Amino acid sequence: MTALAPTREIEGRPAMRFRTAEEDARAEAAGSLHVLTCGSVDDGKSTLIGRLLWDTAGLHADQRETLQRSPKTAAGTPDFSLLVDGLAAEREQGITIDVAWRYLDAQGRRLVIIDSPGHEQYTRNMATGASHADVAILLVDARGGIKQQTRRHAAILDLIGVRRVVLAINKMDLVGWSETRFAEIGAEFAKLAQRFGFDDAVAIPVSAVLGDNIARRSLAMPWYGGVPLLEHLAGLPARGIPSAGAFRFPVQLVVRAGQDFRGLAGTVSAGEIKVGDDVVEPVGGRRARVRRIVTMGRDLEAARQGQAVVLQLDADIDVSRGAVLASPGREPAVARGLDARLVWLSDERFSADRGYLLRTATDLIPIASIEIRAHLDLETLAERQAATCAANDIAVARIDLSRSAAIDLFSDQCETGTFMLIDPITGASVAGGVVRATHLPEARLSTNAFRLTRDLIARGIGADLAGRADADSERELRRRANEVAILLRQAGVAVELDDEQGAAGGRAAAAWPGVVAVLSLGFVAAVLLGLI
Repeated sequence: MTALAPTREIEGRPAMRFRTAEEDARAEAAGSLHVLTCGSVDDGKSTLIGRLLWDTAGLHADQRETLQRSPKTAAGTPDFSLLVDGLAAEREQGITIDVAWRYLDAQGRRLVIIDSPGHEQYTRNMATGASHADVAILLVDARGGIKQQTRRHAAILDLIGVRRVVLAINKMDLVGWSETRFAEIGAEFAKLAQRFGFDDAVAIPVSAVLGDNIARRSLAMPWYGGVPLLEHLAGLPARGIPSAGAFRFPVQLVVRAGQDFRGLAGTVSAGEIKVGDDVVEPVGGRRARVRRIVTMGRDLEAARQGQAVVLQLDADIDVSRGAVLASPGREPAVARGLDARLVWLSDERFSADRGYLLRTATDLIPIASIEIRAHLDLETLAERQAATCAANDIAVARIDLSRSAAIDLFSDQCETGTFMLIDPITGASVAGGVVRATHLPEARLSTNAFRLTRDLIARGIGADLAGRADADSERELRRRANEVAILLRQAGVAVELDDEQGAAGGRAAAAWPGVVAVLSLGFVAAVLLGLI
């Protein structure tokens, strides 16, 4: 089968071919590689992905025929971007808006391509795609070089933890295949990669529309001594699932089956757990031993990172959604505050007076205060002092929580070291970030904070639960405490929760939009009167 575009058949290799059963087996063993494409508008991301699909038999016959009948580009080739830009608005505007996923097999590997938007307005979509990526392709136009949006995308990759980056210097045909221009951009990229400390950073000169250095080596750039893009991607290590790290198990749900079974459901976010191992819930210090590990109607002897299981413990310790189980001696920090780096995703600017919620893996915690301290300057890549932030800003912040929570540093544990900031009124995600440092519970909030204790709740809106000593009543008290804290914080009152008011935040989160819809802030005063 012959490709329509002038792809310059190099070394006699065909433009595309189908894999054998033996190659399918090797691809399965190698594992898939999640590849993000990002960069500024019009740098050619969609064209690049379309070209990869075209050159690797990643299309059905009808897709090829449709593209063949479509209007050609100025270079006389099919418009490969039409294979990726699926939304009507994307085709009309000629830009990528949503994150598009494509799958292709090349050189014994399954590549999962995540095509992300380049427009600054859709940076939040790019961040979403980056959270799934093992490696990122940063595209730049050889004529314009590295832009501010390129630096922003590199900063987000660093923030989210993508450590392998390829700079694809596209449209080399429009700069006369200039080795000098490639060297200039490559040198600037090397400084950028050094600033963010990427583990693997490579620059490759390409022409997506013509196919040079995409699936095959280019005859037009004999001075380039590296491998084509596809070959480089195929050689990168697959996403691993390490089990040597400290065990982390964010609890999603308490499962009951009959009178004798109570289990904690969730996904192992790091490490490994075996039957007979001890676990601890760090905030309360409660310990137990794993009696059973259950999944899909069968028992397991061990569970590793990425597995969704139910843990049955030998003691009925009082933990629920939002708690994190860990190995004794290797548990996460019990933090009352944290230093973070975050990217602001909302169109509404940050407001210090507005109440926000912090969502970790399964917990939802009322925030007592947020202080924006600096922005990342995308020109100099230095931090400059700031007190607020708007959409797409990358900021350094100090966040104080209304109660203690089990939180890891992002550098130690990716899954339990990340968070989202949530708008308590709409439930929308306003920012995403990583934890750089934690502060102990002894670092208390302001003495002016209203201290919301169990007794206050029990005498007020929890009066109907007074006198009950069962675990369900205690959890309901904690849930109500969290909801009152959210209301008070939204009204501008700094709130401090007793740590024993616990982690019922997940259920409060689910109920919160309905609570706000029914209750007004006038009810807050009534709650306070009832409590006091």
